[in-house]
Amino acid sequence: MSVTEETQVRKSHKLVVNNRKTSLVTGVLDVLSFDLNEILLETEQGMMMVKGSDLHVNRLSLEKGEVDLSGNIDSITYSDMKQTAKQGGKLLARLFH
Repeated sequence: MSVTEETQVRKSHKLVVNNRKTSLVTGVLDVLSFDLNEILLETEQGMMMVKGSDLHVNRLSLEKGEVDLSGNIDSITYSDMKQTAKQGGKLLARLFH
């Protein structure tokens, strides 16, 4: 696999939500935090915050970059990691709190 092909594979990110109850997320680099009301993921396309109630991480495979979520999904928000890094995390704090 060439460097270009590897970069394209790593940039793949997909979000599938079924009836606001279950979700499959690919392109996940890390799960930064989670509780019953909020899940924060680092993805290939930026930080992703899932908010709702009774949220659970059912399956996590960082090797494959996949996460299965369930619960009552109320909102999904992205933020740009580059902006967050430049502002020392202040943007992330404003967006997700």
